[in-house]
Amino acid sequence: MTEQLAVAVLGAQGRMGIEAVKAVEAAADMKLVAALGRGDSLDTLLDAGAKYIVDLTVPDSTEANVRFAVEHGMHAVVGTTGWDAARLAALRGLLSANPESGVLIAPNFALGSVLASAFAATASKYFESVEIIELHHPDKVDAPSGTAVRTAQLIAAAREDAGVPASPDATNSALAGARGCEVDGVRVHSVRLRGLVAHQEVLLGGPGEQLTIRHDSFDRAAFMPGVLLGLRNVASHPGLTVGLDGYLDLGL
Repeated sequence: MTEQLAVAVLGAQGRMGIEAVKAVEAAADMKLVAALGRGDSLDTLLDAGAKYIVDLTVPDSTEANVRFAVEHGMHAVVGTTGWDAARLAALRGLLSANPESGVLIAPNFALGSVLASAFAATASKYFESVEIIELHHPDKVDAPSGTAVRTAQLIAAAREDAGVPASPDATNSALAGARGCEVDGVRVHSVRLRGLVAHQEVLLGGPGEQLTIRHDSFDRAAFMPGVLLGLRNVASHPGLTVGLDGYLDLGL
């Protein structure tokens, strides 16, 4: 029998963490060795023999959690937001001093969402206009979502490489926020509504036509195949990978 991956879940009492604990426990090639909640000591990871962590905590904690993991030779799969450019740069520096560790930071673990973002980036090269609408439950604390930011960044990079100009917009008078926010030149609109979980639309427009690429997550269980995929691949990708698409053979 293949040796099981020794996995610890951080943020195990949150909605995503509860699902992650169940997913790891159900995976034949993994063993849940620790499930940490708020206030639990990270030294528990060492006592439990964890080799992999899944960080699903909060932005104020995630950087310290990942640093602890890397400094102790663990691999980390991270779904927590708050990783801005400065934090990512610091993490890359840490990983250069600990080259045996791999870290995946994924704004979204739903495979359909990752694919939709990749498809949207490819399609955006062929359309004059593109905007993003992301829709989430009202308990979400950040806006726009990490997925929307990642999608906008992928779209902007694809359009720049293809020499596509910015989307046309003749607006010269608007109430604050009416046109959403701008991420690398791409407009992003955030909706917060009871009953939603996680949803995103990329609207692409050209003369006489519109293409909409939409993904819907109706249950947090949708994120678990991506979490498990990340755990199974992170050790073979040392250093930092941002986006689960880095582990997928998209052929685009």
